[in-house]
Amino acid sequence: MSDTDTSVLFEPFTCKSMTLRNRIVMAPMTRSFAHGGLPAEPHVDYYRRRAEGGVGLILSEGTVIDRPGARNDPGVPFFHGAALDRWAKVIDAVHAASGAMGPQLWHAASAISKTAAWDRDTPVESPSGLHAPGEPHGEAMTEEDIADSVAGFARAAADAKRLGFETIEVHGAHGYLVDQFFWDGTNARTDRYGGATLRERARYAGEVIAAIRIAVGPDYPIILRVSQWKQQDLKARLAHTPAAMADWLVPLVEAGVDILHCSQRRFWEPEFPEIDGEGGLNFAGWAKTLTGAATMSVGSVGLSGDFISVFRNQVSAPTDLDALVRRMERGEFDLIAVGRALITDPAWANKVRAGDISAMLPFDAAALGAFV
Repeated sequence: MSDTDTSVLFEPFTCKSMTLRNRIVMAPMTRSFAHGGLPAEPHVDYYRRRAEGGVGLILSEGTVIDRPGARNDPGVPFFHGAALDRWAKVIDAVHAASGAMGPQLWHAASAISKTAAWDRDTPVESPSGLHAPGEPHGEAMTEEDIADSVAGFARAAADAKRLGFETIEVHGAHGYLVDQFFWDGTNARTDRYGGATLRERARYAGEVIAAIRIAVGPDYPIILRVSQWKQQDLKARLAHTPAAMADWLVPLVEAGVDILHCSQRRFWEPEFPEIDGEGGLNFAGWAKTLTGAATMSVGSVGLSGDFISVFRNQVSAPTDLDALVRRMERGEFDLIAVGRALITDPAWANKVRAGDISAMLPFDAAALGAFV
């Protein structure tokens, strides 16, 4: 048993029309089991078990909008067409287990899957036809393509609200479409969607958020996932100073973002240690300070190794939650997303609440081969 008081993790949280029973969020994690892009009964059971296990909010694996070329993996589920009836079964099961859920809406653009060797049957599109700096892959989007993708995000968000999901998350991180517009390494456009500054390159994301806000109305919470690092370059940084971060994120909150989901490989690392030291605010802490929005942190929660260990087939052992509790108690961020720990242990949140840390299961990359 643990003597760490984790009660701060189990305080309710309200954002507009959404009230969560606690602050623990299941992070979106690609699983690649949607044959033909359609969720099936194993998906229903997988998400239901996490709701039964005590998670406050479930964010789905990445689901693709209705846009050709939006997925880079044949097992990634759609969030349009026939898939919507399947997602209705998922959210009904989560609600029956007293949970809350939002789909993560996604366009992979020119990002290449690390786990699926797949020759796409649709064109590859991105801001400038680049996978990474100096690495061409696919074609640059026209302004018509951009407008169609914005509309695709808005339709998916409206469908999520209609089906009863409590929120939606736009994936604007990790080197996928929205993030490729942010990153000067993949956005070399000379029109209004490019530019020398991060604020200029955030125009596309702002249009996506504004269109979603119109589609879902004023009281429906919108989450945006953002990151400094990219899967193409783990050391990449968009904002090198708090001022640059404000230029990037404040306009997006003004466009309609309610919660910024700030992805780090390790949540305990300070974002700007040169300003507030090694114990300083992490990415989510700075984002909250600069924008006034609610924030969610994520990154290797409760595990000894970061997510890169997945690709090295390493086992990550459970660790204590003292650092997380300290940061939550000082109000650094509002929610904490948990990824790999919930892949192997659906009851992780309930075990934390009970203080039964010794019963937590290690994460083994082999667990990615099936739903648990």
